[in-house]
Amino acid sequence: MTPRERVQAAIGRQKPDRTPRDFWAEPATWNRLLTYLGHQDKEWVLRQLGIDIWHIEASGPPEIHVGGVYQNFWGERYIYRQTPWGPMREDTRGALAEAQSLADLERFPWPTPDVFDYSGLAAECRRLEEYALLYGFADVWQRPALVRGWEGMFVDMVERPEWVHFLCRRFTDFYKEDYSRAAEVTNGRIDIYLLISDLGSQTGPLISLAMFREFVAPYIREMVECIHSLGGKVLYHSCGLIAPFIPELIKLGIDILDPIQPVGPAMAPERLQAQFGGRICFHGGIDMQRVLPQGTPAEVRAEARRYCEILGAEGGYILAPAHLFQPDVPPENILAMYQTP
Repeated sequence: MTPRERVQAAIGRQKPDRTPRDFWAEPATWNRLLTYLGHQDKEWVLRQLGIDIWHIEASGPPEIHVGGVYQNFWGERYIYRQTPWGPMREDTRGALAEAQSLADLERFPWPTPDVFDYSGLAAECRRLEEYALLYGFADVWQRPALVRGWEGMFVDMVERPEWVHFLCRRFTDFYKEDYSRAAEVTNGRIDIYLLISDLGSQTGPLISLAMFREFVAPYIREMVECIHSLGGKVLYHSCGLIAPFIPELIKLGIDILDPIQPVGPAMAPERLQAQFGGRICFHGGIDMQRVLPQGTPAEVRAEARRYCEILGAEGGYILAPAHLFQPDVPPENILAMYQTP
């Protein structure tokens, strides 16, 4: 199978010739891995690891410096903490954390997809023809919460629901247009579109099912319908213990669920396969908190094999870490994860 055929089979819950692979890593992790390998070509690394999904993106505007912190085009604000391998982003209070009225939200200089440059996407698709291609970074709830501030967003959902809907609408409309433009310039070649909103903590959901159904699900549904109309599949990302939301996400039409973070029995691959196997494709799961940073290469290989055998026995699984590879993961363990047959 070609990498693209392999991924398409897994998404369709058909058994491929081997479990397809994806690779996500922080820039600092890339620095550490490339130094270890003595090689500076990322694409060479991806090919050596047998990665089947390649990520493409439109170039966006540079971040700006505001009052001692950095700010992106959405109004998310953050600083950079130094690690031995490079800086890592740490979020601070967003640009609308001090908003006092809906008018304050409306006056914000909201971006349009005109901030993106799509001119290189078609050439990237042609160059990477054999691979499954993933595009985007759409977020319909979490990113609005970062701009508004988590505390403000949680209070708004109770006291000012119209504020939450205003923010979620802004982000949803932006990303529907973004994805439509990307599909148009690539002539529908993109296979998978990313949709993000973290719904879980380490111990359980961040919000109730009722809150999810009011403030998150309608916008997920719009994004899913848009992506499917473009001929793509939806990879939905949420960290944390989100087992109560999985039936809802399946009903909303999610095709691939990431990262199935192993934070408790409800998120174990055996439980997920028993409850939802054959209904959705799983992506990720290899423990980023203990096994990858602290385990031996043999333990990493065993864990990757476990996920491939349980979730991917009949297709329906894509091997990937349970988040972007963090810089505390030894390069030996990154390489070991992809040594699984």
